[in-house]
Amino acid sequence: MGAYVLRRVAAAVVVLLAAFTVTFAVLYLLPSDPASIMLDAGTGGGGVDPAQAEALRERLGLDQSPAEQYVAALGRTATGDLGTSISSGAPVATLIAQALPETAKLAGLALLLAVVGGAGLASLATWTRSPRVRGLLLALPPLGVAVPTFWVGLVLLQLLSFRVPVFPAVGNQGFASLVLPAVTLAVPLSATIAQVLAQGMRAAWGAPYVETALAKGATRTRVQLRHVTRNAALPALTLLGVLVGNLLAGAVVVETVFSRQGFGRLVQAAVTTQDIPVVLGLVLVAALVFVVVNLLVDLAYPLLDPRTAVTSYARSL
Repeated sequence: MGAYVLRRVAAAVVVLLAAFTVTFAVLYLLPSDPASIMLDAGTGGGGVDPAQAEALRERLGLDQSPAEQYVAALGRTATGDLGTSISSGAPVATLIAQALPETAKLAGLALLLAVVGGAGLASLATWTRSPRVRGLLLALPPLGVAVPTFWVGLVLLQLLSFRVPVFPAVGNQGFASLVLPAVTLAVPLSATIAQVLAQGMRAAWGAPYVETALAKGATRTRVQLRHVTRNAALPALTLLGVLVGNLLAGAVVVETVFSRQGFGRLVQAAVTTQDIPVVLGLVLVAALVFVVVNLLVDLAYPLLDPRTAVTSYARSL
């Protein structure tokens, strides 16, 4: 088991390095110039002095070759220094630390709603004996996946903020301001979880162990909770690691629609100004969250199916 964990940690380091390298290459290939963008914003669009732009490039190290800039950025990151924002002059770590808590609250609530909603919908659809109810419930997940996230957010704003002012439309004012963004972010994730779980549960209901449990007198609800859900949870658990990445990506859209300050808005501002240190730091944080969640998912497999622990141990020999 120890060798398995070490391999997963090594793979995580490779993922982080690849994310850093690809992001740096993409940012460098962009045709715009960060120094010119900064100076143009400072003059209100009144033009850029070439001498000032050149001096700023030299001060920021943008006059160096791509290889030199990459090695310098990688060296700082390896020591825990994410650098300084080109546009604001603030430490990148400070900017991320200020933005991440709000996004973490939004993503956590959205993930909770998605898991509860998706699992509840899949369980009800496979538990019911009514073909009409089952067909209706199973038609909802594809609809939830197909509907654009920004459209869901706009509809919720129109219904529950403007027509009936139940929740705030914008801002970060307490728990109430989290509800609509979290629901918006949870809809496609919940639909995906429901699709995967429903497929696994329908397959589990036809398994011999379910027929044996029913023959022994177990109720349909007990079989659903004790046998069907547990055996159908492994594919959904695997999917959970991917969904965390989707949460961070979806936060960019949702926080823009609801004018929330957080990780997504910081990404948007950094990409717009081509703030390379901030974008690199944000990508590394997102990649780190992704690999940590996937590692935890892999380690949770033996809790649901002990056979996976035996397989992992055998592979490590």
